[in-house]
Amino acid sequence: MSEFLVDLLGERLVNGEKAEVDVHALGSKLSLLGLYFGCSLNGPCKQFNASLCEFYSKFKKSSDHKDKLEIVFISSDQDQKQWQDFLQEMQWPALPFKDRHKKMKLWNKYKVTSIPSLVFIDAATGKVVCRNGLLVVKDDPKGLEFPWGPKPFAEVVAGPLLRNNRQTTDSSALEGSYVGVYFSAHWVSACVTVKIERPCVLCCRSEESFTQYFSEMPWLAVPYTDEARRSRLNRLYGIQGTYPTLILLDTEGHMITRQGRVEILNDPDCRLFPWHPRPVLELSESNAVQLHEGPCLVLFVDAEEEGELEPAKELIQPIAEKIMAKYKAKEEETPLLFFVAGEDDMSDSLRDYTNLPEAAPLLTILDMSARAKYVKDVEEITPAVVEQFVNDFLAEKLKPEPI
Repeated sequence: MSEFLVDLLGERLVNGEKAEVDVHALGSKLSLLGLYFGCSLNGPCKQFNASLCEFYSKFKKSSDHKDKLEIVFISSDQDQKQWQDFLQEMQWPALPFKDRHKKMKLWNKYKVTSIPSLVFIDAATGKVVCRNGLLVVKDDPKGLEFPWGPKPFAEVVAGPLLRNNRQTTDSSALEGSYVGVYFSAHWVSACVTVKIERPCVLCCRSEESFTQYFSEMPWLAVPYTDEARRSRLNRLYGIQGTYPTLILLDTEGHMITRQGRVEILNDPDCRLFPWHPRPVLELSESNAVQLHEGPCLVLFVDAEEEGELEPAKELIQPIAEKIMAKYKAKEEETPLLFFVAGEDDMSDSLRDYTNLPEAAPLLTILDMSARAKYVKDVEEITPAVVEQFVNDFLAEKLKPEPI
């Protein structure tokens, strides 16, 4: 286990007293590691930090599993003194301030898109156990449900579901069906664009606003009064205020995609339903948000008409499929998304934002969270060139340029 943690975190951490902490010494009984992503200047982080300190203190004093849990702080602070002052409030170690490369790798590996974020991972394998640790701290302050692993959807959603005519249906009626789990908030304008059958989790500030908002929807909902069930579903799928989110499940309750909203906007006739992840995507205004979920390979080509992107997709699809299969076999998320982009306003905006040349074809990897780009400058782009470029990136052999 310790060798895995050294590879993940490095050999040395640091605590609030500026003392080094040997990663090997985190404990042989350690089974769960909480990666706490935050920043001293962020108000919600400071508020959550106080709650996490209280939770951690109680857990370490009274839980039968106190030796099985540790937390490591992954900071996005830019000022070392502010980082050090914040760290002094914590009872757990942190990644060293200057280890920016390791921080960005962890941000990308665990798909962190906002702070504060607390991701619980298996200390031996690095696999995600619970993506929404913020709700663990809120809902299980005594740590009685340790290690907070995922439960089957059918178990988490169990209970009556509401229709907008006030009639109820038991959740068992969902068995054997494709299910869309729609997380939405009435104050987010983008939420009104999504239409999908099956249950939704609505975030409203009052029962009156819930009733009004839900009256527009033809599907089922978790009742407003059942806050505990809504919270469990948020925890199960790692929802942290990212509204709207539509998660598609297969007939066995396994996740197909978290990008249901994007799929519906791109495929309103549902011709590609149930929207299994595709190896290569055509960059569009609706799916551009995925560029911020982690590193993305983008192949820019000179194509303006429908269908002209197909040769580019066929060129990079084999390596994309190989990467997807490799990480699926390891039960890990794919570390790289693949896009092709033609000549349109969306591509022009992306080139301008990332300061890319106008050349086409142009092979790039963009890492928005790290504000880094990698550009392959060759006369001809072949499958072998793409594969080598991807392999070198994953092996950290490429030198990034700033965005």
